[in-house]
Amino acid sequence: MPPITCVVCGNEIGHGDRFMLVRNQRHENYCSETCLVVNANRRRRIRAATRRRWLLRVAAVAVLVAAAPKVWHRFRLPRPQTLVFEPPEFRPAPPPRPEPIYYGPAWPPTDDDWLKAFASTTWAYPIPGPVRRAPAPDDHVLAGRQSAGRQPAVCRSAGRCGVDIGGELWGEHVYAVHDGVVDHIQRAFGDEKGDVYLRLSHFGGMVFTHYFHLAAVPRGLARGAAVRAGELVGLVGDTGNEHRGRYVHFALSVRPSADLPEVFWDPTPLMASWPLRVPTHGTVAGFIPPETDLFPPPFRRRAK
Repeated sequence: MPPITCVVCGNEIGHGDRFMLVRNQRHENYCSETCLVVNANRRRRIRAATRRRWLLRVAAVAVLVAAAPKVWHRFRLPRPQTLVFEPPEFRPAPPPRPEPIYYGPAWPPTDDDWLKAFASTTWAYPIPGPVRRAPAPDDHVLAGRQSAGRQPAVCRSAGRCGVDIGGELWGEHVYAVHDGVVDHIQRAFGDEKGDVYLRLSHFGGMVFTHYFHLAAVPRGLARGAAVRAGELVGLVGDTGNEHRGRYVHFALSVRPSADLPEVFWDPTPLMASWPLRVPTHGTVAGFIPPETDLFPPPFRRRAK
C-alpha cells in the first residue's frame, strides 16, 4: 500500500495522526489542522475570484447589449460630406404692410383732399364700352340738381357744371359711377320739371352724382337703396321739356355740410381714368337674356 501524503506540504502521514476532508466523494488527507485551514482558505479565495470573473463577464455583456444600438448608429450612419455655415442666399420677402384705412378728408375739406379721396376708391364709366366716348362739357344747372338749402349751387369751373355723354342709342345703359345710396329719384315727366332723374350720394352723403334725361329707372331702385359701382341705374333717354337729343347729363357735386353751398365739379379729368364696362350681349340688348335662357329646362330648345 503506497504511503499517504499531505496535499498541502507533501509530508507522509501516519495512520494514527491525520485529517481528512471529504468533498463530493473526494477524500483529501492533511498532516495537520494547519494544512487543512490553509487549503480551505485557498479554495475559498479561488471560488471568490471565480465568482467575480463571472460577474464581470455578465456586466460586460449587459453593457454591450445596451450600447450596441448607439455604437451601430455612431459608426454606420452616413456622415455629412460638407458643413455650410453661411446663410441661404434666398430670403423670402416680408409680407406687405396693410394700407392705412382712409376715413375721409379733413375738415373743412379742400380740393386736394377731395382729389385724394376720389383717387383712393374705385369708379366706373357711366356709359358702356367698348369705345370710350368723350364727354361734352355743359354749363347748365338744372333745377333738379340742387339739394335743399338756402345757398344756391355753384360751379367749381366756369362753364363746366357737368357733361353730356352718349347719344348713339335710345335706351342705352347708364351705370352708377361709384358705390353709394339712392338719394332721390324722379320718375314723372311732362311738367316744367319733367325729367326722369336720379341722384346718388357717396362718401357718407358729402358727394353726389346726378343722372338726367333718363328714359327709365329700374323698379328695384328706391330712396335709400344701396348701389355698387358699375350697377345699372337707368337708360339713356330724351325726357325733359327743354331737352332735345338722346344722351345723359352727368354731374358730380360736393357738399360736405348743409351750411355750405353745393359745388359742381367738372368730371371730365376724373372720367379719363374710370374703367369701361362692356356688356356681355351688347348695350340695349343687355336687358334681354340670351336665347338659351328664355326657356327653362326641360323646355329649352335643343341644338340641331
